[in-house]
Amino acid sequence: MTSRLQLETPRLTCAQLEEADWAFYRQLQLSPQVMHYIADQKSEEKIHADFNSRLPLWSPRSAHWLCLVVRDKQSGKRLGVSGYIHRDSDCAEVGFLFASEAQGKGYAYESLNALCDYAFKDGGIRRLIATVTAGNTSSRRLLEKVGFELEGELRESYWLRNAWHNDWLFGLLQKDY
Repeated sequence: MTSRLQLETPRLTCAQLEEADWAFYRQLQLSPQVMHYIADQKSEEKIHADFNSRLPLWSPRSAHWLCLVVRDKQSGKRLGVSGYIHRDSDCAEVGFLFASEAQGKGYAYESLNALCDYAFKDGGIRRLIATVTAGNTSSRRLLEKVGFELEGELRESYWLRNAWHNDWLFGLLQKDY
């Protein structure tokens, strides 16, 4: 039997989403600070549907998001989620959300590095991409620190908070990581 994916870093455990993570996932999705550059407020039904779509056992080439819950190793406290979804057979899009109190402490950097290591070494990924709403400088700095390069900007690409926003497009090739 295949087990749920788990990645370890010096400070963190990143384990595939489980039913027990519902309250934390919901809390992230309902936080105006966390979701400011991500999405407008979603209904409870939509949040639950998104959560359920990430629950099935994941393996490389799965069609659904790999959603890893990032926890502090010592306390077990949930800090955020990180993961990716295949866009082509050897290309995947990364994403991450961290609780407000966990931001700015290096957790996202540590977990994104672990995710990139896994994707490139064991996941069969050649290229990782990320789309960030223009203005989200924290996510931009994080991606650039890991090695992603800004590859372009899509003008008025994303409707958020009753206005059109540009999207920054980032990419990271396995050979450059």
